Amino acid sequence: MILFHFFLGIFPNDCFDWSDTKVHWYGGGQSINLTWPLDTGTIQYTPFITGDIQNSQMGNVLTRYLINSKGAAIIIDEETPLYISVNARNKEICLLAKYDDFAYANRLTEYAEMKYNICISTDMKSLHSSIHSHRSAPLWDGLKPIDMHILESLISEPVWQIAPRFKHELKAETISKYTEDVIYLGFLKQGHVLINEFWQNEIGDLAVDTSRFETLNETVDKLHRRGFKVAFTVQPFISTESANFGECVQKRLLISERNSDRRIPALTRFKSLASAGVLDITNSKTVPWIMNKLQAVIDKYDIDSFYFDLGTAYDMPHYYQCEKKLINPDQYKTAFIKTFEKTLKVIGVSSAVSLPSPPVFVSLPPFESTWEAMRRVIPTMLTYGINGYPFIMPGAVGGDIYWPGSEQFLPSSKGSADINITDSAHNGIDLPEVELYMRWLQMATFLPVMKFTHLPSKYNDERVLEMAKNLTSLRQKVVTPLLLKYKRSALEEGLPLVRPLWLVPGAAGAGGAGGAGADAALLVRDEFCVGDELVVAPILYPNTTTREVYLPAGLWQDGIDGSLRKGNRWMHEYRVPVDRVAYFIRKPDDMRF
Repeated sequence: MILFHFFLGIFPNDCFDWSDTKVHWYGGGQSINLTWPLDTGTIQYTPFITGDIQNSQMGNVLTRYLINSKGAAIIIDEETPLYISVNARNKEICLLAKYDDFAYANRLTEYAEMKYNICISTDMKSLHSSIHSHRSAPLWDGLKPIDMHILESLISEPVWQIAPRFKHELKAETISKYTEDVIYLGFLKQGHVLINEFWQNEIGDLAVDTSRFETLNETVDKLHRRGFKVAFTVQPFISTESANFGECVQKRLLISERNSDRRIPALTRFKSLASAGVLDITNSKTVPWIMNKLQAVIDKYDIDSFYFDLGTAYDMPHYYQCEKKLINPDQYKTAFIKTFEKTLKVIGVSSAVSLPSPPVFVSLPPFESTWEAMRRVIPTMLTYGINGYPFIMPGAVGGDIYWPGSEQFLPSSKGSADINITDSAHNGIDLPEVELYMRWLQMATFLPVMKFTHLPSKYNDERVLEMAKNLTSLRQKVVTPLLLKYKRSALEEGLPLVRPLWLVPGAAGAGGAGGAGADAALLVRDEFCVGDELVVAPILYPNTTTREVYLPAGLWQDGIDGSLRKGNRWMHEYRVPVDRVAYFIRKPDDMRF
């Protein structure tokens, strides 16, 4: 371990220069200005805490872990008040330790200290696997049969995200009608119905709004008989308009403001909430209060699971003060998840800085319904996988409905091509442009979880429906068995289900083949591999039916025409019709003959 002690007015910092070496860096996190590899982006010094990438420099999922193509990794201690910059002045990643009045307001030492470890190996894959397999316990440790069942069902069945624009639009009839439409399609599995926070009258009620859900018991029972499972979205935020706010203030269950009367709660904004308190998860009285509320919902309505929408570090009150000191505001979400992941059935979390126990999936950030946003999905997915999160839940096919911190719903056609824009709407929300939806569905077919808001039938387009049927068959016959197969290496070694090309055997950086395309696997940001066996190269631009495809070393079978392809090379102007997706399945070398 490397430890820096510095004194008043001087902050410990260290930089890793790559100007004289051909090296690429991965991990840490994602933002608008940081992509894949990490060294191709630029950010000024910023606190290493989670945020909304539209408004802050870092995204919703972070790990204090960086790895490079030369087989070296940096692991920064969680107690270091870490700031990070990339290419701010020179070609380098810089680390800085500094206390401040928000991210690192709770001083653990008199002066800021920076601690980190450097690990080295002969290649990236063995190094990455070694680091993530040497955690305190493998992910399967303590996993119950019901946990494994939920984990496998999230991989093999869709998540149906019911998220209308406004609270009054969500009713029992809305949910029932949506699931009827799913069944009417006839080819998609039932899966998990994920209902957003509007099941409550006000965020923080933690009780069903009976004025809109008079017959929710009957609706949930109907969904169960149809084969669906039901999940409610829960937040730790209590709206000042909630019936629970006064009780929480009286019982001192909310985070207070630093250097003020502990009886006065610190307020913040969250999504559409102009004013909200935050439950103090470090308070021993808060946990049973939350459990009693949620258990009452489970007992009354037979809800199957919950999804935790925890916000980001910047959703915390600026001068937050918990009963027990936090290292930084992100430690709150870690404590929240750890508190409830074994007592409640939780299928996902919106943000994380440490790995939750399976079957909890970590979500990608919300992405707009635009081509530019779709191009960010793969780099973000790859980064989170390298960060040690193997079980990742992407957003909805076609893009998400709104950005955190805003109740302004984005038009689906924003930034899309000028042609083929549909005027159709679903639940008052414009459908994504049809070509964008088709290409997004093709990409999503190969991701760990498939999440839908808009059904393919809403386009009234036979091309979309026929393509969706074919992709569903491909998912069930080819993709899902592979994802379930590589679940084992994820649980044992922390390896991602969806991998960068350099993590595939035979690729550059994995201790494999070199050649003219050796550096390609390190740089490709628009392809990915399911386990070690299936390379996917989706189309990510409008009005496009060809693309460049890089195949790692080995023998691959073309998913479009069935031909065999030699790897460790580029395929130029590879043709991909609008209703097809480029994918390649690894085959034994002796299959050539």
